[in-house]
Amino acid sequence: MGDSQKKDLGKPKAKAGDIAHVGIKAGLSAIPVIGGPAAEIFSAIVTPPLVKRRDEWVESIARELKELERKVEGFNIGNLSKNDVFITTVTYATTIAIRNHQREKIDALRNAVLNTALSPGIEEDQVHMFLNYVDTFTPWHMRILELFDDPKGWAQRHSIALPEFMGPRSTVLELAFPELADKPDFYQQIVKDLSDRGLMSNGQSLNVMMTYGEAVASRTTIAGKKFIRFISRP
Repeated sequence: MGDSQKKDLGKPKAKAGDIAHVGIKAGLSAIPVIGGPAAEIFSAIVTPPLVKRRDEWVESIARELKELERKVEGFNIGNLSKNDVFITTVTYATTIAIRNHQREKIDALRNAVLNTALSPGIEEDQVHMFLNYVDTFTPWHMRILELFDDPKGWAQRHSIALPEFMGPRSTVLELAFPELADKPDFYQQIVKDLSDRGLMSNGQSLNVMMTYGEAVASRTTIAGKKFIRFISRP
């Protein structure tokens, strides 16, 4: 074996990749076995994109873990093999990631893995619950939750003016996301979902008249704020 090969075997990237592959194998093992022409069609159409997703996911996790090791004092990739919560998280997140194509969900899953790696004392049951949210939520769920966590701050970050007015919180939402202005049933269901899961408070008051201060006040619960931090880049 050459020196370059020996060097490659020692890269943290390889270790991180091995961790992700555990999750990939677990996910693919659940796919029913098929044969004959069906297997050929499946292999030709479905397998290449899945392999591409897998490779991109593994590379991104490995790259980000290596970056954390470089930037965060005391963080060591090798110690992650002893962290059961992290192993479970990366395994579960991987099975979700390879069956998704929406960039925001992939980013949220990657951030969840990284935040778990950085927080050895993170609550395992809450991690599992939050990953389930990422799996079942649409990107709009996460966008709207982030908006209502801090409407004024969100508007400033996105260069959107929120005029001082007396009106419902739905006006704030439609100003932030004009593409939803003609889809009230859609965004009301999303707000209901977030409220039902305890991530937002007063989800049913979206159309109640409020002062400007009330309309732009944070509506996320403690759990909602934890979820946002969990899926945000460390």
